[in-house]
Order: sequence, then structure tokens, then C-alpha cells
Amino acid sequence: MEKIKFIDLFCGIGGFRVAMDESCRENDLIPECVFSSDIDPYCQDSYEANFGHRPHGDITKVDEKDIPDHDILFAGFPCQPFSIIGQMQGFNDIRGTLFFDIVRIIKHKKPKAFVLENVKQLVGHDGGKTLKTIINTLQKKLGYHVQYAVLNALDYGLPQKRERVIIVGHRDPILFSYPSPIRPFKPLSQILEKKVDKKHYASDYIVEKRKQKHKSAYKLSIWHENKAGNICSYPYSCALRAGASYNYLLVNGERRLTPREMFRLQGFPDSYKIVVNDGQARKQAGNAVPVNLVKAVILKLIPYVATSLDMTSVLREYEVSYNRR
Repeated sequence: MEKIKFIDLFCGIGGFRVAMDESCRENDLIPECVFSSDIDPYCQDSYEANFGHRPHGDITKVDEKDIPDHDILFAGFPCQPFSIIGQMQGFNDIRGTLFFDIVRIIKHKKPKAFVLENVKQLVGHDGGKTLKTIINTLQKKLGYHVQYAVLNALDYGLPQKRERVIIVGHRDPILFSYPSPIRPFKPLSQILEKKVDKKHYASDYIVEKRKQKHKSAYKLSIWHENKAGNICSYPYSCALRAGASYNYLLVNGERRLTPREMFRLQGFPDSYKIVVNDGQARKQAGNAVPVNLVKAVILKLIPYVATSLDMTSVLREYEVSYNRR
């Protein structure tokens, strides 16, 4: 079987890696992660517990010459500089400049393809100038064919409204297109746990206050309270956020999501080990990339990267399998 080598930058807890591993298995390919990096020690703990090796730390201190050759580069580069939750500083924020660490690695290693992920606010940041700088850099300075799209995890089988910019680049010209939406999304009944520790329940005061303000139209729902104090509920979750208030999302207006439920909402399998405390798990889930979303993208991209795959049959199989869902 053909081996596909990839690197996992700003890897967090490994959402891209789970997606890549699953995509390769479904196509009789062998995935090999030859390098990973994340500066957060708790994410390093989770990654090591699940994948067997500890990611490198600060990518700015890693020489691109020391990174092994690879076919695909994945990077969920820091989104805080472009997020509505942050201060929207973009490249004025030191974290925003980490994009250029991706650039120096691509420039030196010249992978066949890359997939980058960020928050949807990147599209409109600074009147669109930030994204234009990113695309121009990837196209004109590095010579890659680049596309971008805003995709929603809700459209790819996950009961979470989570919109993300996905930037796909490939060294050679190809007929890549983004995956079609996959419906329906998984019902909350398959996400929520049956027995939940009392510690996850909100106080009587908070529950009563919420229920005075709102009555849900759904038997099973996740209630969302925005910054203005307005409450709404849906048969899916609004986007998980690492820095949101503790009671930002409540199941049926009564309890917080458990770590396992949050990881499920992001598409991580139950076999994924949660080795950190609840606070860190909440942060990790809130920062993670939706596995199902990026897997759908990878499944469309991988036939162009793997020389052993018949592109037409793989893409046809992809469309058939997802239309059945």
C-alpha cells in the first residue's frame, strides 16, 4: 500500500490527524505523520496519549530544514487574531504572523498540497485585505494553485454550527472542488450521554432564569446565550468556544456539555482518550478543527496526492457513500 506523509502544524489535539488517518484507511493508504507541532503543553499531552509521540513546541524555533519531506501540510493556524472573540488584530497580533512560519516551511519543503483552517471572520478581516495577503502569498510567492471556501460543520454530519475558512493549495493544477454538503447531521441523541455527573448541572438560579426567558420548540436541544443575554435553542449546538462563559451552552437549558460530548460534537471518536481536566478539555474542544468537515475536504483532495489511486473511481465512491448518509 502507498504511504502518504504529512505534517500537522498548530496541531492542537489532532483533529486533522484523525481526519487524515480515517481518510487514508478508507482508501487503502498508509498515513504517516512525520512531524507535528503545538506550543500548548496540555495539547501535547493529549496528542501524545492518542498518537504515541509528543509534538514539537514553538514552531518559530524549528528550522524548516529540519522538517522531514512530506506530501501534505495541515495547519489550523492560530485563529485568535481574526476571531470576533479576540480583538481582530490580524497581522498586528504576533500570533497572526505565525502564518508566515507556514509559508517558510512550504517554500522550503514544497509539499504536493496543503490544507489550512481558520475562523470565517478571516474572510472579512480588514476589509478582506488579510485574506488577500494570505492568498497572494501562497499563489504568487510560492506558486501554488489556491482556493478557499467557508464551510459549516453542520453541513458535514456534525450537530454543531461551526463555520470555518478552509484554504486548499496544490502544487500542480488539478480539478479540485470542495465537497458537497452531507445531510442530515447526526442527532443530538447520538451525541449526548445518558448519565451525567451532577457537577455539570447549572445552579437552580441559572436554570430558572433561563427558563423564564425562553421556551424551546425542541424536545432535545442546546440552549445558547449570547453576549446580549438573548437565548435561543436548536436541535444542534452553536459553535464551541474555548473562552466562552461557563454556562454559554446548556443542554435543555439545564446542564453544561461533558468533555466527551464536546469531543463528539467536533467529530472525535469515542476511542479518543481525554487525558486532561474538564477545563482543559473544554478549551481543547473549543479550539479543535471539526473532524468530519476536514475529512470531507481531504477525501476530495487525496486522489490528487496519492499516485496509486484511480481518481475517477475514488471520487465517485466518495459521492455515493456520502449520499447514502
